[in-house]
Parts: sequence; structure tokens; C-alpha cells
Amino acid sequence: MTKAIRITRNGGPEVMEYVDVELGQPGPGEALVRHAACGLNYIDVYFRTGLYKQPLPAGLGMEGAGTVEAVGEGVTHVKPGDRVAYAGRPPGAYAEARTMPAAFLVKLPDSISFETAAAMMLQGYTVEYLFNRTFPLKGGETILFHAAAGGVGLIACQWAKAIGVTVIGTVGSDEKAAVAKAHGCAHVINYKTENFVERVKEITGGRGVPVVYDSIGADTFTGSLDCLSPLGMMVSFGSASGPVPAFTLNELANRGSLYITRPTLFSHITKRETLESMAANLFAMVESGKVKIEINQRYALKDVAQAHIDLESRKTTGSTILLP
Repeated sequence: MTKAIRITRNGGPEVMEYVDVELGQPGPGEALVRHAACGLNYIDVYFRTGLYKQPLPAGLGMEGAGTVEAVGEGVTHVKPGDRVAYAGRPPGAYAEARTMPAAFLVKLPDSISFETAAAMMLQGYTVEYLFNRTFPLKGGETILFHAAAGGVGLIACQWAKAIGVTVIGTVGSDEKAAVAKAHGCAHVINYKTENFVERVKEITGGRGVPVVYDSIGADTFTGSLDCLSPLGMMVSFGSASGPVPAFTLNELANRGSLYITRPTLFSHITKRETLESMAANLFAMVESGKVKIEINQRYALKDVAQAHIDLESRKTTGSTILLP
């Protein structure tokens, strides 16, 4: 038996239960991983509340790091004893150990700790595909990145600075503004005290930005469109404040023939070669020291409800991990 978090219904943090589960041997294409640390991400809230659907009862958690204990038939890229990390479906990382699809596992360099890996895989992969694949940045651009002091945001600010990109970031407090600034965000806007559209126009001399990366959703969507220069791209990759409201295509036309996309990590990592390329790019950034992973919150796995409360109330900065 092993301990894991399970939900039998959707709802608030109270629906998560810390229970004993039986782990079978890994089947074909699977691996048994003993976690040293698990990651906490906003997507976990979406699955918990039912915004993202999955059959119940179910586990939660999309990323972790640990040691392979056993592999099933056909698994050759990892073996028992390997240090590994992952981000991927199905949810179930909130556990001491789990049997999971081995296709999402990548070997972890010795220079990167389990805790760092658990804090960075999903968020780091996200920045990698946003910057290298969704709207490829070449250097010299000025971009708008919402939630700049969050886990994805702090990685994005550092990554952007490393490749010569200027970040305008939004945050919800002066304390978070200081954190974002310290991690390479050139212009920080506190959206609670400033109009971020007006500030973006002021910073860019009225031109706007070529791309907005927005994980907030409902609260920032229209304003984000207003920050774009003609032919700019709106990248909506999350819904922390709720789903984006319905809009017509004329909204894009009226603002200068804008583009919009709603990418997901999981569309990118279905191909093994893409996954390995993304992991290599992420590991290289972290090993170089250009991107430092800030683990600002640690919770025991059994205290996951409090972790969700703090995450949803936007009390957290940087990355959060759960320790089995």
C-alpha cells in the first residue's frame, strides 16, 4: 500500500482525501515511480473543480520526480534505479508512488535535484513551448506576460532576459512586483493599482506588443487584446480567473487583424522527439544558471488542501512542491 490523494467528487479543497492505495506492477508501456517530490500547478485546481473533466474517482497532480522502481514490457528508455522527472497525463502525481505511462518520463541530470525537477517540469515545459514553438521569440522583442511572479512567470522572466527579450509583467501586489523585478522582469505593473493597458501603451510608445502570454483568462482577456500591436498574437494558455468569455472574430479584426491561439502542453509532448527536445532545452537553461527555479512553498502531501487554498488565493510566488 502507498499513500495518495484521491477525489470522488468535484469541488473545493476539502474533496481531496489522503488515502491508502494499492499499486500493481507496471503493465506494457508503464513504469512504477517512487516520488521524492511532486509539483503543484493551477491545472490541478481545474481538475479538482471539474473545469477540466476526468472520470471519478481520480488522482490529481501532473508532475513529479523520483526513482524508477520497475518497468513494464516494451519500456527501454528508462530502467529501475534511474532518476526521472515528468509532466503529463493522467493526473496522479499527488502520491508517494504511482504506476504511470513511461512515455512521459525523462532522465534527470545529476546536477538537478528531485525537488527542483518537481517544481519545474510542467512550468518549464510551458515556457519552452510558449517561447520556442507558439510565438517563437528571436530576441529584441518586448512582450506582455501576465502573472509574472507565479511559477511559470518567474521562469519566463528569467528565460526571456537570457535570450534578450524585454518583459512587461503584471502582478497583484507590490511584494510580487519586487519578486518579478528581481527575476528579470523589466517593467512590472500592479494591475490592482494601475491600468495595465494604459501602462503597456505608455511603455511601448503607443505601439503595443507583438505577443501577450495570458494564463489569467476572463479578467485580462479583453485588455490583453487591447495591448497588441496590429498583426499581434494573443496566446491564451490558462484560465486562473475563469474561462475566457465568448467573443466574435470581429474583435480581432477591429484591433488590427490579430491572431489568437489556445495551446496546451499536452499537444506538444505527445511526440517523444518533441518531449526530449523540450526537456533538453529546459535542462540546459537550468544547468547554465540562466534560469533558477524558486521553490517558495513546501507542503507535506497530506496538507495539500492548504496548498490549494494558498494557490487559489494568490498567496504563492514561484513554485510550490508537495513532499510525500
